[in-house]
Amino acid sequence: MKFKILSVLLLSGLTACAQIPAKEGTEETGESTEQEQASQLNLPKQDLTAPILFDFLVGETALQRGNLDIAVSRYVKLSRTTRDPRLAKRATEIALHAGNPYAAEQAATIWIELEPDSADARQTIAALLINLGKLDAAKPHLEKLLSSEKDNVGGAFMQLNQLLSRNPNKVEALQLIQQLSQPYKDFPEVHFATSQAAWFANQHQLALDEMQRALALRPDWEIAAIHNGRILQRTSNAEASDYYRDYLKKYPAANEVRIAYARVLIGDHQNDLAKEQLQVLLDKNPDDAEIMLAIGLLATEMGDFDITEISFKKALNLEYKDPNAIHFHLAQIYEETDRPDLAMESYQMVKSGARYLPAQIRYADLLAMKGYLKAAREHLQKLPAANDQQTAHLILAEAQILRRSKAHQEVYELLDNGLKKLPDYPELLYDRALTADKLGKFNILEQDLRKLIKLKPDSAHAYNALGYSFAERGIQLPEALKLIRKAVELSPEDPYIMDSLGWVYYRMGNVVEGLNYLNLAFAARPDPEIAAHLGEVLWVNGSKENAKNIWRAALEKEPDNEVLLKTVQRFIKKKVID
Repeated sequence: MKFKILSVLLLSGLTACAQIPAKEGTEETGESTEQEQASQLNLPKQDLTAPILFDFLVGETALQRGNLDIAVSRYVKLSRTTRDPRLAKRATEIALHAGNPYAAEQAATIWIELEPDSADARQTIAALLINLGKLDAAKPHLEKLLSSEKDNVGGAFMQLNQLLSRNPNKVEALQLIQQLSQPYKDFPEVHFATSQAAWFANQHQLALDEMQRALALRPDWEIAAIHNGRILQRTSNAEASDYYRDYLKKYPAANEVRIAYARVLIGDHQNDLAKEQLQVLLDKNPDDAEIMLAIGLLATEMGDFDITEISFKKALNLEYKDPNAIHFHLAQIYEETDRPDLAMESYQMVKSGARYLPAQIRYADLLAMKGYLKAAREHLQKLPAANDQQTAHLILAEAQILRRSKAHQEVYELLDNGLKKLPDYPELLYDRALTADKLGKFNILEQDLRKLIKLKPDSAHAYNALGYSFAERGIQLPEALKLIRKAVELSPEDPYIMDSLGWVYYRMGNVVEGLNYLNLAFAARPDPEIAAHLGEVLWVNGSKENAKNIWRAALEKEPDNEVLLKTVQRFIKKKVID
């Protein structure tokens, strides 16, 4: 019997896409298992009473119509009433499908009581309890499952480790793994699982010790060697590099370790040594398309686009399983090396998959940059959208193309029409709000941003944009300060939000506090708009030469920035600072 905890629906977060199995009693292909045949002997002697039939019909009808809450409640009730394991199982499945873990736990508890020898029931209740954070309650079920896995204990621990990694209490998850592992110390996977649990619990020395125990039991285990190096890398790149180098002397064919080694060298700016490792990979695996892709990606990290291009083309010639990915990566390299025509050709070679839409959007963007604005828009408008998200992305991409040509009214109309189809789509609301600001439609800006804050109360940029708009116009300054402080609370490291905080303090007359935050923002990111604000506050505070120096440096980098130019012109009355 396979250890199938990972097959439980919970592993993908109580997915609502799970298919509800056919009703009990419907005809299915294949023979019933021994376990199913045995369970038939233990079925309750329950008459089909009118109340039971009523609950069953209501539950099935609700399920057919998508009324999952009613279906769940009826089937859980049927499970309690009939004590029939088939109905308890079905109640559990429906509750999982409905995304109701608490009802699923109730049903699964009845199921395991009625079928204590059912591996499916035990796996389900164990996974449910783990996802609900009830690790102590899950422990006896896991112990029984592991004891039944005589031929696959190692694999069972690897799967269990993945399941426990979703639990937010990492210390409790580690303790559970340690308790369960006691009878199985001879299995390297047990130490691997304990190491990863220790890593997530921030017990890094224990993580290192356990990974090394795993390697002592299975020295040629590449994935363990890679993780061992990653643990070492936390404290020292040099230690990780030395470890990988020594490991490769013993196991020169360990390609994944060599890739990890090259990545450490690149991160340590030892590009010459990294190139040596790439050459070894190339020499030992001249016909391996996946290795060619890996070499290309590593070369990209080094900024060696010549190697990248050669490697990607070799991967294509070797018929890499996903040519769309290669064409997409190649197009990005062509863009990086200022070859837009080749980039457009490569983006057009992406025919399907997750990269299809991003590739077509980039193609349209490059087409617009070449001056073919109408053709670019038509290309985007003809692209098929599989869902609301893709529809919104296409609208936003077209809006960005129009915005670049400063066609703000057209951008507004495009987004306005988009919101008629998708009235609650956050990105469209945010984009229309910013466009409304450009057109002086401040009532629309405020309306959209307040709606966005209701839809996404954790959207730092929505709070910031609304607060900044008030500060820029010198209105509702106390509320502006409150909004921007909330944005800082949500995203404390964002220099643009820090800039807004300094700006609102300045607008409120607190120049000293404004300078403090603007200096912090500018130090984190010397953006021209932040430079415009910082320069203005310095100027007003009497530091005119400092203001000029900041403006001059910013203008050298972005001479056409509107905010910066307007600020400079207001104070110096000319575009170029002498």
